[in-house]
Amino acid sequence: MKKNIVKISGFVLGLAGFLLVFKVFVLPTIPPNDEIAPGMVLIAAILNGFLFAFIGSLIQKYLRHKNV
Repeated sequence: MKKNIVKISGFVLGLAGFLLVFKVFVLPTIPPNDEIAPGMVLIAAILNGFLFAFIGSLIQKYLRHKNV
């Protein structure tokens, strides 16, 4: 479990960060009568979470290789 903590925290950070940025910056600019696809927003958030998990994994491998 100790190996995967960086991947899990990166995924959660990426997912939550995307949803927060979407709510704060994008959602207020959309008129209330327009429809947005909530499924696409969720898929984009999950993909962003996977991206952050991948970056966290790369950082963890680099630091493990450098023995920091």
